[in-house]
Amino acid sequence: MSFLPNIVGFACQWCTYAGADLAGNLRAKYPPSIKLIKVPCSGRVEPEHVMEALANGADGVLVGGCHFGDCHYKTGNYKTANRMKILKQLLEDSGFDSRRFRLEWISGAEGYRFAEVVEEFTKELQELGPNPLKGGNGHGK
Repeated sequence: MSFLPNIVGFACQWCTYAGADLAGNLRAKYPPSIKLIKVPCSGRVEPEHVMEALANGADGVLVGGCHFGDCHYKTGNYKTANRMKILKQLLEDSGFDSRRFRLEWISGAEGYRFAEVVEEFTKELQELGPNPLKGGNGHGK
């Protein structure tokens, strides 16, 4: 059996979470590798949340928000884009493979896109293998 990564997903309730819900309603197929955490806005996701998930053994972290111009809170996704750019650089500078982190803009009407993103990210993480910070029991440090 091939490795199934453990992905933590932070999903904006207005867009990406609604897109995930639509994917389910459409019966779109995607791997059961993602565990979603619904947040009011992607702008509420701190870089520390992503770092903590990775430090505790998540194989990958996905942050999903609204497309620019569609944020329910007007500028939350711009804040997210700036923060996550810094986070990606921080991951690279600390020697951690930044491909374990992904930022996507997925609207509530993009159920199939949500499924495609999860499928693509799962495959990429399978190629990378398990998170090197994962303990021997497979449940983090």
